[in-house]
Amino acid sequence: MADGNATSGLQLRSLIRKSGELDLSLARVEIPEPGPDHVVVRVEASPINPSDLGLLLGPADMTTAKSTGSGADVRVTAMVPAASLPFLATRLDESMPVGNEAAGTVVATGSSDAARALKGKLVSMVGGAMYAQYRVLKASDCQPLPAGTTAAEGASWFVNPLTALGMTETMKREGHKALVHTAAASNLGQMLNKICNEDGIGLVNIVRSAEQAKLLRGIGAKHVVDSSAPAFMDDLTQALVEVGATIAFDAIGGGKLASQILTCMEIAINKTATTYNRYGSSVHKQVYVYGSLNTGAVELTRNYGMAWGVSGWLLTPFLQKIGRADQARLRERVVSNLKTTFASHYTRVVSLPEVLDLANIAAYAKRATGEKFLIDPHKAG
Repeated sequence: MADGNATSGLQLRSLIRKSGELDLSLARVEIPEPGPDHVVVRVEASPINPSDLGLLLGPADMTTAKSTGSGADVRVTAMVPAASLPFLATRLDESMPVGNEAAGTVVATGSSDAARALKGKLVSMVGGAMYAQYRVLKASDCQPLPAGTTAAEGASWFVNPLTALGMTETMKREGHKALVHTAAASNLGQMLNKICNEDGIGLVNIVRSAEQAKLLRGIGAKHVVDSSAPAFMDDLTQALVEVGATIAFDAIGGGKLASQILTCMEIAINKTATTYNRYGSSVHKQVYVYGSLNTGAVELTRNYGMAWGVSGWLLTPFLQKIGRADQARLRERVVSNLKTTFASHYTRVVSLPEVLDLANIAAYAKRATGEKFLIDPHKAG
């Protein structure tokens, strides 16, 4: 086997038992020989995204987490509420690999021309099971990185960049001219600001603190409103009047924010209305929930007419909907701008065993803005 004749590597696994217990551990797995169209990648960097936590931690109550062992033998357990188990039926008692995206070096390939062309190259990749030292996958699931790019720079090339681009694409395809984004100071939110500035798209950023507002204004954000401020509703309405946004992408999920956005959209629309309509404005107002920073119920107070919608939005179904040609167009934009528009920033680099350190779990499980972890599977520790 290539890469020092390695025949196996560590892989992070998540298991939820029927008894209601989350079990996180590291497994040593064999590295299979690649098929004709496959490659073996030495994984060098993989981010911990909020979208990874649903599989990694599930609905477990991490305040009950306990740790045993150390190094490659570390194991973390935590209790899963009984009420959540019926929704997890298809994954119970199945040990599952974790990690949506990563970057690394191709160390072995199959016999096809496409696979052989990647030998020795640094690539970004998607397809799950990336929290591992080695990953075998199709050559078509790898994106060669430009010369001078590091694995850390290429590791977050898929989820956040394509989600941000998917938002502006959805906006255009559904006939809106500007958009609203919540939890907007995140890595994804900063990317979205740069995209909108480059493309001349109106964007209203909703943040949760004055510090986050300052951060966004520092990178050129034009409209930033703080949901913790007493004048939030008035500030949001005024920003919506200025940009005309009628679509929002909400990373928070639970609580009143989606309803507040719809309310302010309706007020902003009515400020320029010339006639009264007892059913509210006829302009469709849409909120897409794409995250769950608040896992509580979405609370809707219906005072924004009848032309509105609240629904979920996910990247993978969106990409399937737009087709291969448009997928390629978006991917090329990301790869060409990894060091600028789509640059990601990390606060900590951890090894696979350190992913299961209880203090680290407590930090990344908060999904806090500005607290992003990067895994180096070959890092000692």
